[in-house]
Amino acid sequence: MVKVFKKLVLLVAVLTVVATILSACSNDKKTEANVEKSKTSMDGYKVGDTFKAKKPVKFSILYSDHPNYPYKKDWLLWKEMKKRTNVTLKPTIVPMSDYEQKRSLLISSGDAPLIIPKTYPGQEAAFVSSGAILPVSDYIDKMPNFKEKVKKWNMQADLDTLRQEDGKFYVLPGLHEEIWPDYSLAVRTDIFKKNNIAIPKTWAELQSALKKLKEVYPDVTPFSDRWQMNSTLNIAATSFGTVAGWGTTSGMQYDESKDKYVFSGATKEYKDMVTYFHSLVEQGLLDKESLTQDDQQAIQKFVSGKSFVIGANAQELVAYRTSMDKNLGKGKYSIQKIMVPGGPAGQVMAGSRLENGIMINAKAKDDPNFDTMLQFIDWLWYSDEGEEFAKWGVEGTTYTKENGKRKLAKDVNYVGLNPSGTKALNTDFGFSGGVFAYGGTTELLQSTFSDEELKFQKEMADTKTPLKANPPYPLSEGDREQATLLSTPLKDMTSQNTLRFINGSRPLSEWDKYVSELKAKGMDKYSDLINKAYKDFKKKN
Repeated sequence: MVKVFKKLVLLVAVLTVVATILSACSNDKKTEANVEKSKTSMDGYKVGDTFKAKKPVKFSILYSDHPNYPYKKDWLLWKEMKKRTNVTLKPTIVPMSDYEQKRSLLISSGDAPLIIPKTYPGQEAAFVSSGAILPVSDYIDKMPNFKEKVKKWNMQADLDTLRQEDGKFYVLPGLHEEIWPDYSLAVRTDIFKKNNIAIPKTWAELQSALKKLKEVYPDVTPFSDRWQMNSTLNIAATSFGTVAGWGTTSGMQYDESKDKYVFSGATKEYKDMVTYFHSLVEQGLLDKESLTQDDQQAIQKFVSGKSFVIGANAQELVAYRTSMDKNLGKGKYSIQKIMVPGGPAGQVMAGSRLENGIMINAKAKDDPNFDTMLQFIDWLWYSDEGEEFAKWGVEGTTYTKENGKRKLAKDVNYVGLNPSGTKALNTDFGFSGGVFAYGGTTELLQSTFSDEELKFQKEMADTKTPLKANPPYPLSEGDREQATLLSTPLKDMTSQNTLRFINGSRPLSEWDKYVSELKAKGMDKYSDLINKAYKDFKKKN
C-alpha cells in the first residue's frame, strides 16, 4: 500500500513537471504570437509620421475598377506605395458597375478581401448582424490620424450617425473638413446677359427669369433637365424644407420641432416643392420630359441651344463646353454653374462631411499584421501626407510644389487643369482614382478645382447655412427587413406621384387622396418603426 502511494506521489510530481513545461511552452508560443503580431507595425506610430512597415507585408483589397481609368498593375501608384510603406496590395478587381453586388456576394460567402473600400455610409448595415465585418469603432485608438481629424474638425456628431444598434460603427468613412457642394444648375449666361436678366439666387427668381426667357424665345422651353430631375429635386428640396430626388434615401426626414421623424413625401413642404415645379411645367418653362428623358437627350437640347438651363456639376460643366464648342463654336456662348437657389426654408445647404470609406473583414483581427494594416489604412486614407499622395502622386514626377501650391507636371493632365498634358494623372499613373483619393482638408479638396469652381464654392460657403446632421436611428436586423418591406413601395409611390403631379397627369387637388394612399401602404407603421428605433437609441446613448 505504501509502495502504491509512493508511486502515485511520483506520478503526480511527474505530471506536475510536464504540465509546467507544457504551460511554459504554451506561454512561450503566446509570447511568440504576440511578438509576431507586432513585428511589422511601427513602434509609437503617431500623427505626422510617415508610415512604413518594418518588413514587407501584403494585404488583400477589393478594387472598384472605373471604366474611364481602368486598373493597371504597372501604375506608379503601386510601385510608390510599396516603396514608401513596405505594403503590397493584392486587389480583387471588380467592374464598378457590379461592385455593390459582388461585394455583397464575397462578404456573404466569407471570401471577401480584408480591406473593403468604396463603401458609402449606410451600406455596411446589411453585414453587421452576421459578424462578417469588424466594428471598427473598437480600434480607433490605433488610428491617430483618423482620431485627430475627428477631434480637430469636431466630427463626433457626424460619426454618431453611423452607429448601429450596439452603439458601434462598422465603416471607416472618408472625412471632409467641410461640406462639399457640387451639383447645381448651369445656365446660358450669354443669353441671360443679352436679355438683361439677373442670375437668380432663389427659386422664385429662377421662375421669373424663365418667364422672361419664354417671352423672348416663345418656341423654346428654357429649362430641360437631366438625371430624371433627381439632382434638381434633391438640391431644391433642402431649401423647401424637405428631402427628395437623390436625397430621399430612407424617405424619412427629421422634424426638430417635434423631435421625431416623418415621411417626407406626405409633408406640406414636399407638396410646396411639387407645386412649384408643376407651375413651371404648366407655364411652359420646364420641359415635362425632364422627369423621364435620358441624359443625352437633355444634354443635346442644352448644348445645341434648344434650352438654356440644365442640372450640372463641375465635371459635367467641362463636358458641356466641349460639346458646345463643336455645336455653337468657341466664343459663341457662355455658361456658368450658378449658386444653388434658396427657397422658403432660406439659404440653407444640406450635405455630409462623410465620404465613402472602408469596411474591414472581421477575419482581419486574427491576421498577425492586423495592427500594421490599421496603421497603413490610417496613413493612406487619413493622414495629410497619404491623402496628398493618393490625389497628386509623386512630387517631381506627376506634380511640382512651390510655396505650398501644387502644379501638374508639364506632360500630365487632370480634369482639364493642364490641357497640353499627354498623360492623365488617373489613367496613366493611378492617382486621383475612386478607391483611395477621398476626404481631407478643404485646401486639398479644392487643389484640383478651377478658378471658376473655387468661386462657386466660396459663394456657397459665404451664403449658405449648413443644416445639422440628422440623429441616428439604427435598426435591428428584423426591423431593418421590415423597414425595407415598408419603405420600398412607399418610396416608389412617392416617386411615381411626384412625376405625375409635376407633369400634370395627376391634379394637385388629389394631394390628400395621395396621402391616404401612402397611409394604406403602411406609412404610419413605417414612421412608428423608425421613431421607435430613434427613441430607443437615444435612450441608450
